[in-house]
Amino acid sequence: MWILVFFDLPTDTKKYKKAYADFRKNLQRDGFSMFQFSLYIRHCASMENAEVHIKRVKSFLPEFGKVGIMCVTDKQFSSIELFYGQKPQQPNTPGFQLELF
Repeated sequence: MWILVFFDLPTDTKKYKKAYADFRKNLQRDGFSMFQFSLYIRHCASMENAEVHIKRVKSFLPEFGKVGIMCVTDKQFSSIELFYGQKPQQPNTPGFQLELF
């Protein structure tokens, strides 16, 4: 399961810039990686684990701006087509994680 967090936050005042920087830092502290400038992604082992991280992201949402959160399965994410210029690129996928019960 992949969590995608995409956002469009204002940066025209010092207060907004700080809120933007704090939001990005919080995402990174929670294990999200920048996919594009305003799109961060995180891999989760299960939907239950994803819900924990989604709840955490909701807890530090900035006061202003737009934020979207979306979950996609590994299979859906693997069908992404990435290009750097006109050259196809492979998405960065995490290694397999074993779960012990």
